[in-house]
Amino acid sequence: MKHTNWHGKRFYSFDSYIKQTFGKKLYKVSLDAGCTCPNRDGTKGIGGCTFCSAGGSGDFASSRTKSISEQIEDGIQLVSKKAETDQYIAYFQAFTSTYGPMKSLRAKFLEAIDHPKIAAISIGTRPDCLPEEMLDLLEQLNAIKPVFIELGLQTIHEDTARAFHRGYSLDVFEQAVFALSKRQISIIVHLILGLPGETKSQMLESVTYLNHLPIHGVKLSMLHVLEGTVLGEQYKAHPFPVFAPEEYVDFIIQCIEHLREDLVIHRITGDGPKHLLIAPLWSGNKRFVLNTIAHEMKIRDSYQGIHAQTRSDKHATGFKYSI
Repeated sequence: MKHTNWHGKRFYSFDSYIKQTFGKKLYKVSLDAGCTCPNRDGTKGIGGCTFCSAGGSGDFASSRTKSISEQIEDGIQLVSKKAETDQYIAYFQAFTSTYGPMKSLRAKFLEAIDHPKIAAISIGTRPDCLPEEMLDLLEQLNAIKPVFIELGLQTIHEDTARAFHRGYSLDVFEQAVFALSKRQISIIVHLILGLPGETKSQMLESVTYLNHLPIHGVKLSMLHVLEGTVLGEQYKAHPFPVFAPEEYVDFIIQCIEHLREDLVIHRITGDGPKHLLIAPLWSGNKRFVLNTIAHEMKIRDSYQGIHAQTRSDKHATGFKYSI
């Protein structure tokens, strides 16, 4: 094994990063800050991105009617049924979690970060929802405990982005990345593989593009077609190709091989709500997918970064949060 710090894996997983940084395994508790999204309320659009569910990707979060502390306790009870730990990551997952009244969001983020069982917070948002005042707040929070900002890029290709109604351009994303990086805030970028109309070559271009940015990590997932979404209705009316399991395993390994070694891979498959999943149905068996990827990488003697290319300038290298 070339990389003993990857805990026996052939890529730099989030689990390895957490164990290195905190000395133990941490689990996420999903929270809802009570936000909406500018792509839903009419500011940028109505209805959100075509693949987004009514829960705004926060289908696993507790009720937004509860306080943040109550939601954390709910999440801890849920996680404790599967694993024992005394520290957690507060994950503001639902909708756009930096889009709302600053006073309210400040109070909710502080409530989470001050919780004795919370070791770090992760906040899902859009790059067009990070005004200067919010950046200042995130920098203040990051001085207390580690903060991860998750940005839903999904693709670098503007035609695809317009087709699923993303509502912002690539230059807006880049401005947000460098504004966060300047403040030493860890950035995680979401990409969706298999968006309608994209070739594998285009998808790989989105993946390799990340090598040149000052980001901490990436979340990779195949496209999920869900009930109650515009994309779901489109799929029912005119089914479009989705990944077969063997095809996805082969392609995700290519993606991993093309990512630079210091990028933390937070996710290599999806985890959509099974009661909403239309396609691909095989993706609901997450353990099978992960085990198959690991087995195939071992057979191929494949590792993260073996085909990565990065620029030699100052933007080519990410950074790691140290405590």
